[in-house]
Amino acid sequence: MGFAGDRGTPLAAPSASLTRRTLSLAYEALLLFALLFASSLPVVMIAHGADRIAARPLFQIYLFVVAAAYFIWQWRRGGQTLAMKAWRIRIVTREGAPLSLRHALNRFLFGLAGCLLAGAGFLWALVDREGLFLHDRLAGTKIMQC
Repeated sequence: MGFAGDRGTPLAAPSASLTRRTLSLAYEALLLFALLFASSLPVVMIAHGADRIAARPLFQIYLFVVAAAYFIWQWRRGGQTLAMKAWRIRIVTREGAPLSLRHALNRFLFGLAGCLLAGAGFLWALVDREGLFLHDRLAGTKIMQC
């Protein structure tokens, strides 16, 4: 059996089940909340007393960048976030290769859009012929069991 890149993901590895991906997603939400909470502290301390009208959009952009950096770095570094490691799943391209920067960035942006549309990007997996989330379909990625 061949392997995809240097990450050790077997090319013939099965796709992760929807249940496993959903449970990983719930765990990911808890970790993301903790990350954003912790990364907010320095900004809140520095911006204390600043004009709230100006500070709010800057703070939101900061949180967006923190979340993007976390996911993109983790996906590029090993194909897994901490939650994905716990649930033994890995993200790869549709061909089974490690994610490029473009794949990771597209997946993050499409995933964010799916979240903002009341989770429609995740519900897409219920009707997708391969069971992919919409952001995985659009970004050319898939989640494999490892």
